[in-house]
Amino acid sequence: MDRMIYLSMTGAKASMQRQDALAHNLANASTPGFRAELTAFRAVPVRGDGASTRVYALESTPGYNAEPGAVQPTGRNFDVALEGKAWLAVQGLDGTEAYTRAGALDVDAEGLLVTKTGLSVLGDGGPITIPANAQVQIAPDGTVTAAVGNAKPQSVGKLKLVTPETPLQRGEDGLFRAPAGDLAADPNARLRDGALEGSNVSAVETMIAMIAASRQFEQQMKMVHAAQEKEQAATKLLSNT
Repeated sequence: MDRMIYLSMTGAKASMQRQDALAHNLANASTPGFRAELTAFRAVPVRGDGASTRVYALESTPGYNAEPGAVQPTGRNFDVALEGKAWLAVQGLDGTEAYTRAGALDVDAEGLLVTKTGLSVLGDGGPITIPANAQVQIAPDGTVTAAVGNAKPQSVGKLKLVTPETPLQRGEDGLFRAPAGDLAADPNARLRDGALEGSNVSAVETMIAMIAASRQFEQQMKMVHAAQEKEQAATKLLSNT
């Protein structure tokens, strides 16, 4: 069978993978702190006699868009928006330290400071416990203070804020981790309380990209059908000789 079918198949597969990533981004266009997933592909020449003009489409190292999303004030004490390149440390479901830009925090039934998805927020000394019925304030440097009734506010911990020097890696759970292990807290990292950072996904640009990927897939499938028709015609011609 002509190599054209295999080459077109890799192109169609690449278009489908890109479409999946774009659909995932579009579904998270309103998710606070979401980082758009990027897809990258490269052309790899086929080795062998007579194949130097043919190339396969192979997936390259994928990453994410590190541009910050728009910050929207919420007025909620437990909402924080990370500034600059800072990230918030949380404990993943697997027990490892992970990082997120989603700053919608809350307090669970046990009094632990958690994310909206229930992950424990890490402080410089571990998880942070909030007293019952306390009024909570989060300072720009991540210091968490709580006041019960008319009592003087007391510090109950400090959010662990990190600033990665190299790009993080996105896990299957949607959290980010450092390739070299846990990062040290950055004393210069800052946040904005009473606000949330939105997703950096542009719904309009993503929809346009999805249409382009769909058309690319259609073109690749037309090449597959064309190669199949040529193969059938060649087989019919040979069978008549």
